[in-house]
Amino acid sequence: MDFTFSEEQLAAAEAARGVFAAVVPDSVPSPALTTGAVAEGFDRALWSRLADADLLSLLLAEAHGGSGLDAVALCLVLREAGRVLARVPLLEHSAALAAVQVHGGPEHAGRLLARAGRGELVLTVAAHGRTGHDPAEPAVTARRDGPAWLLDGVQTAVPWAYDADLVVVPAHTEGTAAGRTVLALVPREADGLSAAEQISTSGERLAELRLRSVRVGPEDVIEADGAWEWLHSLLVTGTCALALGLGERVLRMTGDYTGKREQFGHPIATFQAVAVQAADRYIDLRAMEATLWQAAWRIASGAPGALPAAGDVAVAKIWAAEGVRRVVQTAQHLHGGFGADTDYPLHRYHAWAKHLELALGPAAAYEERLGDLLATHPLG
Repeated sequence: MDFTFSEEQLAAAEAARGVFAAVVPDSVPSPALTTGAVAEGFDRALWSRLADADLLSLLLAEAHGGSGLDAVALCLVLREAGRVLARVPLLEHSAALAAVQVHGGPEHAGRLLARAGRGELVLTVAAHGRTGHDPAEPAVTARRDGPAWLLDGVQTAVPWAYDADLVVVPAHTEGTAAGRTVLALVPREADGLSAAEQISTSGERLAELRLRSVRVGPEDVIEADGAWEWLHSLLVTGTCALALGLGERVLRMTGDYTGKREQFGHPIATFQAVAVQAADRYIDLRAMEATLWQAAWRIASGAPGALPAAGDVAVAKIWAAEGVRRVVQTAQHLHGGFGADTDYPLHRYHAWAKHLELALGPAAAYEERLGDLLATHPLG
């Protein structure tokens, strides 16, 4: 089996490196230095450059103006975004578009995909439930009202909600269609939808969305079975890609610092205690990478196996959450006092790492999920 990336996937990664080369994470204040969000909205200039490079339409078919690539290509691009802490809804927007394309009908595709692929519409996903620890789909209920649907409930920690044109909301159905999860494409200015500002660990602006009898038409609801599970898996895997890129950048920063910082007349990187810690973190990153590509490949290919794709996604998130936490903790330790200096960029990377560690659930939640999957699909 050939595990190398295709020319198209590598070209997407190269294009992303070119776009993100101009991003300077130091230009955004550290969360510790602000009383509110680090910025009102996302980086619109960077968003435009991503659109010009056709990186917002990466997963869309050529018929919709896209590149026709897969989850592996998206994760290669997100890895580059994580290295520079890119302040754009690239993951949420791309995953939502992919879900509309794969599970929506022709009416969804015709109205949304081409415009969103050009960056003219911004999509995000409400994926964190009521508290950030509950499953997202039961947090909002959907009931029929003639041909339309009425949505009620609360979704917390919705990223980029103040900037998005549409929010994809998973909703648990009631009434005659009880027991299913649908995806509602809710306009940000819909009647009955309100938002309360929240600030993430990374200093970014989130929103608690409250839905009170929000009416959406049938053309704005995706009812396909498995649509939410597929979208959630792609979001989790993309989060792992962001964590990998961030961790690789942090380990590089640590290597540069310990190679220059001298103690007793020698660079501290030459000390065995420092080298062993750095080597352990390198192993963490390689494990994060291997499990990430396994999960992304399973989503892209739908390959059969003893476990459903959710098993590979769970393993990837466990490694990403635990691994990125260990990488930034070791970096803080090896940087000494500089690691805690809020004027030094490592502080901002640490804040983002903590956010990514807990986003869509901590490692413990996925260990429980993996245990349930193993109990349902025993190996051997």
